[in-house]
Amino acid sequence: MNFHSKDWQEVVKELGSDAKKGLNEREVKRRLEKYGKNKIEMERKISPLKIFLEQFTSPLVLILIAAAIISYFAGGSENHTEVFLILFIVIANGIFGFVQDYKAERSMEALRKMMVTKARVLRDGAVREIDASELVPGDMILLEEGDKVPADARIIECKNLLVNEAVLTGESVAVEKTPEKVGEDVPLAERRNMLYANTFVERGKAKAIVIATGLNTEFGKIAREVAEAEKPPTPFEEELSSLGKKISVMVIVLIAIIFITQLIFAHLSFLETLMVAVSLAVAAIPEGLPAVVTIALALGTKKMLKHNALARRLSVVESLGSVNVICTDKTGTLTENKMTARVIYAGGELYEVTGTGYDVDGAILKDGARVSVKSVKPLKMALLCGALCNDSVVRVKEDGGVETSGDATEIALKILAMKGSVSFDYPRLDEVPFSSERKMMSTLNRVGDRVYLFVKGAPEIVVKKCNRIMKNGKVLPINDKEREEVLKKNNDMASKGLRVLALAYKEVASDNTSISEEDENELVLIGLVGIMDPPRKEVPKAVEVAKKAGIRVVMITGDNILTARAVAREVGIEGNAIECWKLDEMNDEEFRDTVLECNIFARASPSHKVKILKVLQEEGYVVGMTGDGVNDAPAVKNADVGISMGMRGTDVTKSASDMVLLDDNFATIVAAVREGRTIFTNIRKFVNYLLSANLAEVLAVFILSLKGFVALTPVQLLWINLLTDGFPALALGADPAPPDIMKRKPKKKGEGVITKPVMASILTTGVLLSIMLVILFLYGLKKSLIYAQTMIFTGFVFYEFVRIGVIRNHDRLSFMSNKWLVLALLSAVALQLLIIFTPLCSYFGAVEISMKDMLVIIIGGVVLYIANILTDRVVWKKMSSE
Repeated sequence: MNFHSKDWQEVVKELGSDAKKGLNEREVKRRLEKYGKNKIEMERKISPLKIFLEQFTSPLVLILIAAAIISYFAGGSENHTEVFLILFIVIANGIFGFVQDYKAERSMEALRKMMVTKARVLRDGAVREIDASELVPGDMILLEEGDKVPADARIIECKNLLVNEAVLTGESVAVEKTPEKVGEDVPLAERRNMLYANTFVERGKAKAIVIATGLNTEFGKIAREVAEAEKPPTPFEEELSSLGKKISVMVIVLIAIIFITQLIFAHLSFLETLMVAVSLAVAAIPEGLPAVVTIALALGTKKMLKHNALARRLSVVESLGSVNVICTDKTGTLTENKMTARVIYAGGELYEVTGTGYDVDGAILKDGARVSVKSVKPLKMALLCGALCNDSVVRVKEDGGVETSGDATEIALKILAMKGSVSFDYPRLDEVPFSSERKMMSTLNRVGDRVYLFVKGAPEIVVKKCNRIMKNGKVLPINDKEREEVLKKNNDMASKGLRVLALAYKEVASDNTSISEEDENELVLIGLVGIMDPPRKEVPKAVEVAKKAGIRVVMITGDNILTARAVAREVGIEGNAIECWKLDEMNDEEFRDTVLECNIFARASPSHKVKILKVLQEEGYVVGMTGDGVNDAPAVKNADVGISMGMRGTDVTKSASDMVLLDDNFATIVAAVREGRTIFTNIRKFVNYLLSANLAEVLAVFILSLKGFVALTPVQLLWINLLTDGFPALALGADPAPPDIMKRKPKKKGEGVITKPVMASILTTGVLLSIMLVILFLYGLKKSLIYAQTMIFTGFVFYEFVRIGVIRNHDRLSFMSNKWLVLALLSAVALQLLIIFTPLCSYFGAVEISMKDMLVIIIGGVVLYIANILTDRVVWKKMSSE
């Protein structure tokens, strides 16, 4: 319907709602059943059957199945058991692949569900915050700066409302909105009284009635058309895909050579040779690599979530491993975002205040000793003045916590009074509020049978209005020297990053009930209070860890340079500081040099963030950038890792980010970097594990085929693939972080999974393993071909321990540090022993191995491990230094 061309009162009536009360819960339930949830299902539903069938679409698997079926009908009854076993293992592999892929899809779906949009709605006359999916047509929604519009709506009332509709119209300039109706034929982009789902409020406030939800919104109509569109792969995914294709080509070439040599020298039929070759290809090509990587990334992002970091994209893990600069806000990220009184200067004495945030259990100290506030009149008056000349609300709850509302500075003053056990439950008779012109606030309060005027404000203003001062417990006339002394103390406190307020009072006639302009003169100066947003206690350590990890920490804040320096000093951020207005006066070269030299940027605007980010990226840095406000979104979006604030961040910035800090804490960023590095290291390990195993398989079969031997039967090849490429590879993804993970340099931008050291490790492990397997085969050949095949068959499974031990040796991890890996390896060995030492061996073309020869296999493993460690260490060290 054309709601834009109707008065809002008419729209409310048509939708059966109430502008003052909204809908009731009964009506909401009815409309939810009628219209459905306010969701746009952009992602295609997971089809388990489709995922399962996709496991058998590989050309190589299809060829193997076809060859097995032909062998069944062409061969005698003695071939039937082998054929059934091959098909069983292929299906088992398919089931395992299905479980991997299905878990990967479910993990991705779970991560998407974690990003739930909230909406403020008026229901039954009360304002509630609900999931946006619960909205229905007729709901009254309330919006303010930074909100994402949760559904299509008609504006009822608004104030200074600007909405960015770029996501819908492509117009980057925000649109000014109004409740007034417009013409019926006005195009969508010019409907000034309408709000559309997934657009963003850049400024102002609004109350609006929902007219459409879900797929019925304008955004939903577009979503229908693009729902089937494929997402482009990330560089990380492209690298893995390219790697898989290259390996597949190399393996197929080798398989073709093996096929020809075995056909000529091994005296097998064409069909038997084809089955051996195809089985080897199925076992050697790491077709499950993308699924294993996806699961590892998804599991890793869940670990990050435990550290309060929500990764919105899996690919952010790779970028986190490369971050070498973190540009962070100050307020709420480095600091607690809870103003706290730290210092009091009253009666000519300096007092220290303990406790941070809204902890009322702190104390007031003088020279390290606790002070009884009630016995020190200037101190008591300072706390009383700060608490009464105050509009905030502070209430202690039954559990000991504190419930607050109002200005953060005023809350700090009331918390200070509570620390000093000073009661402030006195009536207010009149007030003159703070304004930017006056730079002070005054209240008139009745305290017992007396009436006092209390004043707090900027020291340079309040001191001028005082003609007396509290000193040594007495009220004395103030002279110029004492004024200068107070202002000097103000400058000293401000230089330490404290926000300083002057406190003053004046006793007036007991029948006085209003404040006149004259009343605010000839005051008694009580003293000064220094307030600061203290650094989070865990941040200094996090900054130190970041430095050791080769990460530069840069503070970009809108606060003044004194406060910025003070906080930087407390948390350990070193380097030059600059006020950003100076950057505007520099040419490009000066700007670049300053950005590279400074780590503290004060009085910064969102546009400065974007410019600083651009310079850092042009210099080759990989930058993590934090942001919370609407205007921070461009910098967050363009950063290599955009980081938004979960508690105080706007929907715009969250949508633009790669990662959301659920606790707004800088230490969480460093923890996420650590987890990201660990995940990427583990991906490298199981890529190394899979490829070195596959290389050894192909080389051993290839070398022995040159002599006319069939090293492994199709059943044995497929069984090895089932045991070694599955759970052990997955378990490597759960490896703990190496002890030195945060002492390593960040990985270089664009550095892939397989570096020169990793490739060298794959080659040395693969070659040495293949040599040992060939030796085992030749040793067993003295007894028979089937015995030799059983030796190499068993040796390959047992030598999993060797491969994993060598790969994990780089990270100095103990064997027992990953219980899942130990379980996976022991399970594989147990299954192999079950086959070798039970009648099952006949189904696998194997025979029982003597205890003596089992010992030979174990000794071979020890020799292989030592040889691998020695060669790998030399090659790894040489390659890493290049």
